[in-house]
Amino acid sequence: MNSAIILLDKKPGLTSFDTLRDIKRSLGTRKVGHTGTLDKFASGLLVVLAGRALKLSRWFSLCDKKYQGRLHFGIETNTLDPEGDVIAEAPLPSRENVEKALSQFTGEIMQAPPEYSAISVNGQRASDLARKGKPPEMKKRPVSIHKIDLLSWEPPFADIFVHCSSGTYIRSLARDIALSAGSRAHLCSLVRTQVGGFSLDDADGSLRPVNKVTISALGLPHFEITPPEGEKIIQGKPLEPLLKDKSLFFEQKDLPNDGQDITAAVFSEETLVAVVEKTGGSWKYACVLG
Repeated sequence: MNSAIILLDKKPGLTSFDTLRDIKRSLGTRKVGHTGTLDKFASGLLVVLAGRALKLSRWFSLCDKKYQGRLHFGIETNTLDPEGDVIAEAPLPSRENVEKALSQFTGEIMQAPPEYSAISVNGQRASDLARKGKPPEMKKRPVSIHKIDLLSWEPPFADIFVHCSSGTYIRSLARDIALSAGSRAHLCSLVRTQVGGFSLDDADGSLRPVNKVTISALGLPHFEITPPEGEKIIQGKPLEPLLKDKSLFFEQKDLPNDGQDITAAVFSEETLVAVVEKTGGSWKYACVLG
């Protein structure tokens, strides 16, 4: 097993790290990692990389994600999830106010991450500081909400669908939606249904090869080169002569315009040998898998 992708359906009550233990044991390697944490109370799609595929973590972590979450209105907890302590209560909002609030959270928004999160603040995890009674100031940062829908409203619960950029905290979104609706809330359940082009429906735990289908699901275009050219890339030879006049294949959408920065995979037959980046008009190595 040189490299593999595993799609897992994480169960609630387990940490993302705990979910990897059986995989590490069965594969006989510690070179296994997930590409985006799910909170302990949450469930759903966990994309796991093993072996050389770990070098692709950067691009998996940048993928858009889709979720279904349940908000419990009237009660806010310090962790913004069902495991925290109640810190605020408020009257329940009307459905009309919830729908109006949701409409304000589309496009690029500024979001403050939860105090109880793994984000580093002055070299320490925000959650560690919060547990010590020194909750850090969580600076707002831009995230993109591509779509948000109200799936059901059964007070005090609202089920929502969210399609968002990487780095979005659905717990924070629940807090902010409630405040906008004149109430308080926490996220009482969460299911991640999609990461990039990977779906929870396909999370069967099997080993999947890193191939052109995988790269397409990541949204990356790819080059196809000959095995001798592939050997030169593994050796770190200059890219420009090797990629000159090569066609760039992109299955999901139109190719970027000339002059625009591009990230692309390079395949020698069916083997992924490298990921390359074009910045300032020149191709450079991002990583070599070989």
